[in-house]
Amino acid sequence: MSDAFIGLDVGGTKIASATLCDGSLSESTLAHTRLDDQAALIEQLVTAIEALDGPDVRAAGIGVPSVVDFASGRIRSSANIPLADVPLRELLSGRVGLPVYVDNDASCAALAEAFEDGRFTCDHLVMLTIGTGVGSGTVLGGRLYRGVTGAAPEIGHTTIGLDLSEGAPADPGDFPQPGSLEALASGRALDRLALAAARAEPDSFLGRRLAADGEVTGHDCVDGAKGGDEAARRCLRVLGERLGIGIANAISLYDPLEVVIGGGVATAGERLLEPATRTAFRHVLPGIGTQTKIRLARHGPRAGVLGAALIAAQEWEDEQDD
Repeated sequence: MSDAFIGLDVGGTKIASATLCDGSLSESTLAHTRLDDQAALIEQLVTAIEALDGPDVRAAGIGVPSVVDFASGRIRSSANIPLADVPLRELLSGRVGLPVYVDNDASCAALAEAFEDGRFTCDHLVMLTIGTGVGSGTVLGGRLYRGVTGAAPEIGHTTIGLDLSEGAPADPGDFPQPGSLEALASGRALDRLALAAARAEPDSFLGRRLAADGEVTGHDCVDGAKGGDEAARRCLRVLGERLGIGIANAISLYDPLEVVIGGGVATAGERLLEPATRTAFRHVLPGIGTQTKIRLARHGPRAGVLGAALIAAQEWEDEQDD
């Protein structure tokens, strides 16, 4: 009999659930996320766990787009799902009769990226997920780093570009704050770059898309760049170089073996990776990051559910050893 662990990846549109056993992840089951209220979503999570429960299942892990107090499993606040100030670990563990562990979805993805071919292959890794915002997770010594309160890291909210010639702004504004990595290098930032390029160059791919559809997005940038459009390629270069500054900061802080770029914008591939890598190593102090590899994520949309199951496995095994 082999121990099995359930993983749930909770997003703003869907919940993916699967089971990890002997280093292999089952096919995922997908369900539309209940967003009408907190109670309905919690009931949906209970149903998803119970559907995969069995005699070999030891624990469940859940990745959520939330600020999480990992030790208690309490959700402090969330993006795109109706969970706030709720003791999710306690509620679910009591309902399903299994240990349940709750963590941020980007941290789950980071742990998954340290795992390949049924085993952990990278002990020191930083992951940045470039989607609507910028999520992040850090693996140090083979374990997720969560900080004192369990909410670390938030690399997306570190500052990469801000005029401080007159000191810090009296009102830094709402999050994402101006000058932060998320403000400058997220999917929303690419949307803004695409719109500016389309208006400046109406004969470009982006300009024609704007004229035809009345809008243009970062997805159009990726499509245009793959087709050879120079304006679209320039937008991705700018975004990649901005991302590279954030990566340089991460390398300076952690000196990891790998920095992994994931999320929807990562579908741009080398057109994002090349400027990000080139810029990062130009801005790292000589002697730091000499063993660091910057790469694209390998697990794609499966990273979240795999990472959630891996967290359940690690935490359950630790408790057995105590």
